[in-house]
Amino acid sequence: MIRFTTAGESHGEGLLVIIEGIPAGFTINSEDINIELARRQKGYGRGQRMCIETDTVKIFSGVRHEVSLGSPIAMYIANKDFKNWTKIMSPTSVDSEEMPLLKPRPGHADLPGFMKYGVNDFRDILERASARETAARVAAGAVCKALLKEFEISIASYTSQIGDVTADISSVKEDEIWYDAEMSYVRCPDAKASEKMIQLIKKAGEKGDTLGGKVVIVTKNVPAGLGSHTQWDLKLDGRLAQSLISIQAVKAVEFGAGTKLASLFGSLSHDEIFYDVTRGFYRNTNRAGGIEGGMSNGEPIVVTCTMKAIPSLANPLHSVNLATKETAEAEAVRSDVCAVSAVGVVAEAAVAVELAKALKEKFGGDSLKDMKKNVNIYKERIKVL
Repeated sequence: MIRFTTAGESHGEGLLVIIEGIPAGFTINSEDINIELARRQKGYGRGQRMCIETDTVKIFSGVRHEVSLGSPIAMYIANKDFKNWTKIMSPTSVDSEEMPLLKPRPGHADLPGFMKYGVNDFRDILERASARETAARVAAGAVCKALLKEFEISIASYTSQIGDVTADISSVKEDEIWYDAEMSYVRCPDAKASEKMIQLIKKAGEKGDTLGGKVVIVTKNVPAGLGSHTQWDLKLDGRLAQSLISIQAVKAVEFGAGTKLASLFGSLSHDEIFYDVTRGFYRNTNRAGGIEGGMSNGEPIVVTCTMKAIPSLANPLHSVNLATKETAEAEAVRSDVCAVSAVGVVAEAAVAVELAKALKEKFGGDSLKDMKKNVNIYKERIKVL
């Protein structure tokens, strides 16, 4: 099984991620991982920390001469901002001068974590709850992307909405969507909408406010049959949804037409099936988003994630001082004005991990060579059904 775990605090010395189950024999280099880390940090509306940090990864194990060994892969991402937090975040010495954080932010983990763990300062909660942790997830996703690329499976994303500004993707040529998204400061391929989004983010920042939005993740060339209908926790859409909803500030996940299906008749909700000798089974629509009955059906997997506005506001909301129980303004913690562009990159990583996991579950193989052999046999079988 492919699985990963992360460790580290937002302002601690660094982040650690360990991935298990990656097969031996394919190329992994730190530069490809660093490209993904850099993509996560870009975007109009990101905070001051993006000027301080330039995330780079150090591979500790599981790779030799840029080739995976089949053993656990351990990677480390240093927090360059740690030099400014050495006393506050030291695992050994105690900084008695630090004032505890006691005014929780609505919408954050501050208060629930404070109650659950019985701490005296909710910095103990926010440091791990912070979206900084997603840098480690992106590193894990980069490794899984490299594995999927060996099977010609590609994953890309774009911003479809920020605040009340929605992109018109129909105005963009399909083969230009991904390039235009990467060239946009908000990762939106619609140039007109992109400019409106930037102006909206600017206004929100001036008011001390924040903004959320939506991102779309599209995965192409996924073989039919990943996931399973046989148990609830094996369904591919369920697994993807759990992974995506766990991303900080993501509050909704939709597949294909998603919530629009609530207003459609069944005749307009499903994707009719066709067959061609060269193409095999195919659909002319993709309202299901590439997944039926918990299994990939061979069409592109299309997922939309909705991100709420970040709860750390420069102009704080109403809260309560946990020590005195008196009314207070929530803590004003340094953060982004809008991080929707980053969420798309993190979501790509989440999808990559789950699809790599499902791919290995179905086709097995301790080495890339074994996996490819099994995949080719399977593809030949389903061609002649």
